[in-house]
Amino acid sequence: MINDLKESLWKQFGASIDMLKNAILLWPDEQWNSSKKFFYNAYHCLVFLDYYLTIPPENFSSPFPFTIAESGDVPADAIDDVIPDRIYSKTELLDYLQASREKCHILIAGLTEQKLKERWVEELGDMNYSVLEILLYNMRHVQHHAAQLNLLLRQGINNAPGWVSRAEDEL
Repeated sequence: MINDLKESLWKQFGASIDMLKNAILLWPDEQWNSSKKFFYNAYHCLVFLDYYLTIPPENFSSPFPFTIAESGDVPADAIDDVIPDRIYSKTELLDYLQASREKCHILIAGLTEQKLKERWVEELGDMNYSVLEILLYNMRHVQHHAAQLNLLLRQGINNAPGWVSRAEDEL
């Protein structure tokens, strides 16, 4: 049963990550630096994808430096208070996405019944989930932002990538 759960979890989580990737790929290069809303949304999603895959979360270290801004210091286009030190290139974000996809694949492949029951707890936050639940939470978060990016694509270039039903690679 655990192997069936892991396979299904990977196929759906991988598909969510692939949808995020397809949205980032479709955004026009010439608009990358001018549409900060698209960049911030993608950046936010990638940082938190990586963060929620880090067990325990206090071991998190992003390859992209960022600042935690005070509420009055958040740029209008930013999605929250995690502000990047600069606008990272599309290639940099896609490389980060691939690294996080691999991290997710390894994490899910290594799951055991015991590991699924372990806790993912923020020291200073109010998040306290089982590993299974933080994986589901994370997958929903990725899909939420992939959908927002698709909306921006429809509004900006009248195009959006299609639905990805399952990750193509095996667990």
